[in-house]
Amino acid sequence: MDRVGILEHVSSRRRTSRRPLVVGISGYAGSGKSTLARYLAGSLRGAVRLRGDDFLDPSRSHQRSSDWDGVDRARLVAEVLDPLRHERPSTFRRFDWSARALADPEPLPRTDLLLVDLIGLFHPEALPHLDVRIWCDVALDVAARRGLARDRALGRDHEDLWHDVWVPNERDFDRGFSPREQAEILYASSSSTGTEQSAEHVPGAVIREDPTR
Repeated sequence: MDRVGILEHVSSRRRTSRRPLVVGISGYAGSGKSTLARYLAGSLRGAVRLRGDDFLDPSRSHQRSSDWDGVDRARLVAEVLDPLRHERPSTFRRFDWSARALADPEPLPRTDLLLVDLIGLFHPEALPHLDVRIWCDVALDVAARRGLARDRALGRDHEDLWHDVWVPNERDFDRGFSPREQAEILYASSSSTGTEQSAEHVPGAVIREDPTR
């Protein structure tokens, strides 16, 4: 199952769901979460994507923590996921990176399909509110190299943060919460070759098209 297969899977779940469907996409920083989320959002009519950056606190996300403390999962659940799944009107606040503060509340979009891509998403605070869970299955060292290259291309000097904070945070989160094991689908892509592979994750068995990870 490539990304087209994921598209078909989400479409099938959407057709049979009795309430708005929430698709959570997680993985290491640099693993391709945003790319996959943009593809799905552009391919599924009426879908709404919320960027993970809207639910990060930069001061906390630049510090060491064992549970990605800088990811504001409580706000995501209370202002977005819970009211959306129960079809209640709500407002939510994005993080305004220019003002370095939460922006003014805005109405929660009306949709039957929400896509959320975020590091540290597969955590007990958020898992019960995710209907489909996709893990971008890229090894941590590969994801970190991609992220570093992306930041350098954008003129961002984040090398110390990657080595001293973000990669250690990912390792700690792995040990504490096993996010990959929470996924319904494992998805891998190669930004250098344009190829991708993914595997459905069935308890007790993982089928891979590419065994090299």
